[in-house]
Amino acid sequence: MTSHTRSTGKSGLALPVIAAAQLLLVMDGTIVTVGLPVIGSSLGIAEADLDWVLTSYALAFGGMLLAGGRIGDVFGRRRLFRIGLVVFLLASLLGGAAQNGGTLIAARVLQGVGGAIVAPAALSLLADTFPAGPSRNKALGVYGAMGGLGSVIGLLLGGALTEYLGWRWIMFVNIPFALLVLAGTLVLVPGTRRRGGVDLPGAVAVTFALGSLVYAINRAGSDGLGDGLTLAFGAAALVLAVAFAAIQRGVRDPMMPSGVLADRGRLGANLVMLLMGAGQLATFYFLTLYMQSVKHYSPMITGLAYLPFAIGIGLGSGLAGPALQARTSTRNVLATGMAVAAAAMVWFSLLTPDQNALFTLLPAQLVAGVGLGIGFVAATIGGVQGVAPEDSGVASGLINTSQQIGGALGLATLATVAATTTAGRPADTALRDALTSGYTTGLLGAAAFYLAALLAAFLLLRPRPTSQGTGPKRPVAPERAPSTRA
Repeated sequence: MTSHTRSTGKSGLALPVIAAAQLLLVMDGTIVTVGLPVIGSSLGIAEADLDWVLTSYALAFGGMLLAGGRIGDVFGRRRLFRIGLVVFLLASLLGGAAQNGGTLIAARVLQGVGGAIVAPAALSLLADTFPAGPSRNKALGVYGAMGGLGSVIGLLLGGALTEYLGWRWIMFVNIPFALLVLAGTLVLVPGTRRRGGVDLPGAVAVTFALGSLVYAINRAGSDGLGDGLTLAFGAAALVLAVAFAAIQRGVRDPMMPSGVLADRGRLGANLVMLLMGAGQLATFYFLTLYMQSVKHYSPMITGLAYLPFAIGIGLGSGLAGPALQARTSTRNVLATGMAVAAAAMVWFSLLTPDQNALFTLLPAQLVAGVGLGIGFVAATIGGVQGVAPEDSGVASGLINTSQQIGGALGLATLATVAATTTAGRPADTALRDALTSGYTTGLLGAAAFYLAALLAAFLLLRPRPTSQGTGPKRPVAPERAPSTRA
């Protein structure tokens, strides 16, 4: 049986399961954001250390995604999908029961590990389930929408749970969600498998390289580029990346097959995803601070204020669906989404401390959501387009890694820009005015990231319709024919 032999009934049921898993993982990247002050007070975490509740998840998630994708390719994606969900579920239970900051942060790291196993397996299973063409593009569109929508739902849900049930439910809510997805794995196809072994040295090198890079980026945002540990981890990331490249040239079963990044379109889609992630996470960060520190919204109101963003992402994801992809190209769709998102950031720059939310905050969120919804769907399709079935796990891991690394890079860079702008205001400036000035400058920085993504799309992606297929461009050699066993 080939990887494209499927049950139509199972295909229809598999999509909600895979999409729900992606939603869960992305949601947990932001669900703690609104509740951080309450978490810090409850567990005695110093304000300077609170960011670790956020970044520990990104550190483990971003660092292990490529390794998780390749391990799924070799040992079976459905099997790894289930294992990752169990790890994520147990980590959520540990986090909800945490009695101190160290335990909570350790639980967040474990959640990231589980997520790094689940995310690439989920996207690969989607490619295994749906044949190349409109049906796969539609499924990838739903999956891509979850990548943008999950972050906003995390903020909405985090605010409501913190205010009405307590911050521990931010962790506990994952348990029934994960159990339902786990039960749904019965309808998933086993997926293709790549014969051969795991490139263990390559897996170790790339995991520690990415982890070191994420840590260096986050530390640079709080301690500066000249900080000793920032420089040490940045250097370690560079050395490990060079070592990884050298390892890939000398092993029989490389972690990153040369064909994955040989296609200019896939390379461009990953670069766009990185820049889009950089702008998106920073956007949520500044808007949350504006609403809580300047407007003094409660956690619940802050969460509800993100509703237009969620609606916009839903609209944008629908616009970027198969019909539009068939009429034009991934390049044009991506460029359109990034132009809309950049325009929304310019609109956000008009925010003032006393401004009515109806004039800027809410409508600009709707516009930003439309742009990002379009972008996430198109970049996801572009990131796995044309990849061979047995390599789809590592290609899926790469597109997710791009988003995670981009988010860390963008937040660290723009938070520094915003803080510098606030500190540079005249001494007699009111605090609310100084903070708003910093936040709006950071949001203009996000616009710069989106415009850079637009430029990358035009330079690297080809102006051809995606309807030419998302299947493999090269045949699978007989001696390496993929297995379909779980």
